[in-house]
Amino acid sequence: MEQCNTCKDMIDYHEIVDCITYALDAKDSYTAGHSQRVSDMCIIVCRLLGLTASESEQIHIAAHLHDIGKIGVPDAVLKKEGRLTDEEFEEIKKHSAIGADILAHSKRLSELCDLVRHHHERFDGRGYPDRLVGESIPFGARVIAVCDSIDAMTSNRCYRKAFDFDYCRSEIERNSGLMYDPHIADIVLSNWEQVIGVVKQR
Repeated sequence: MEQCNTCKDMIDYHEIVDCITYALDAKDSYTAGHSQRVSDMCIIVCRLLGLTASESEQIHIAAHLHDIGKIGVPDAVLKKEGRLTDEEFEEIKKHSAIGADILAHSKRLSELCDLVRHHHERFDGRGYPDRLVGESIPFGARVIAVCDSIDAMTSNRCYRKAFDFDYCRSEIERNSGLMYDPHIADIVLSNWEQVIGVVKQR
């Protein structure tokens, strides 16, 4: 039976996304698997939030690509062992805008630009790159922000050991309404074991 064009296009789309994320993993071993786990968590959270299949798919793909801008961050900064200087942290912070600029060159991927650009915004307006506040942050970016934080906190980094899941949960709870959309944080906390199951399998 001949494969429908729409299905084939979707398969090709995912293959391209996988190639891009593998390229990032090759550049930085500390991020290897990170984007996959974040995107897997996002699918679970989207289902718990009752989003449509289309909305969930967009967030899922954006989560796969949320750190693609790190390709444009110098290796000396990205792979530095030990804490970053203020200047180096400013370089790291550019990755969300760089990622959005990369995706803007693709007609198909450009619809994900805002989600990638704003996944480090904070609900209280103290994030980056544009200091957006509350619901002015794209909803998908707010979902990615929580899932990204969970995996980042519970992963070993070049400058620190992984935090345990109890500490991570307390940080999500403490920063609800500050860093994170309180509704999304509440859904995640209420379904904690289900959401972090993906991360525990690594």
